Amino acid sequence: MIKIYLAEDQSLLNSALTQLLDLEDDFQVVGSAVDGAKAWQDLQILKSNIAILDIEMPKMTGLEVASRVNKKKLDEKVIILTTFAQKAYFEQAVAANVAGYLLKDSPSDELITAIRDVSEGKTIFAPELVVNMISVENNPLSTREMEVLAVAESGITTKQIAKQLFLSEGTVRNYLSAIFSKLGVHNRIEAIKMAQRNKWL
Repeated sequence: MIKIYLAEDQSLLNSALTQLLDLEDDFQVVGSAVDGAKAWQDLQILKSNIAILDIEMPKMTGLEVASRVNKKKLDEKVIILTTFAQKAYFEQAVAANVAGYLLKDSPSDELITAIRDVSEGKTIFAPELVVNMISVENNPLSTREMEVLAVAESGITTKQIAKQLFLSEGTVRNYLSAIFSKLGVHNRIEAIKMAQRNKWL
């Protein structure tokens, strides 16, 4: 029997995953949490084989929990679930010696297979994430897009960015839209944070 601990801050997804995993004859979900602090507390007490951790959680991230599991040499093997294909996160996961790093929107049978593989000592990284880590080594943004992002870093409005760069507001919006698309983010704050983490800004 593979004993699984699940930490996912979205309650509905947490419940759905718990029910899905419990349907497998060789799986037993022994505990769950919706924040990282509780997950870390539980993992020191519960004797699970696999800890599935969401990368972004309140109080403590999945990566912080994974790092503590690694440092304390706990028996749990950690699988990180993420929606973020970011180099910095991937490097932290590798440093924390995680056994799995998977996309949240992967098919459920891939997660189930990964759990069994990890329990047998294998390391499973989603191919899409590895490809993204390689490509993100090089800045995908054009010189002009970087200029727009660098000016946006100061927190000024689209109108002010346009004035400073002698562009129309529509052109600035188009550049920002292209930046978000290339980086896989939703807004300027996320784009700036990613650029800073990768030392592009």
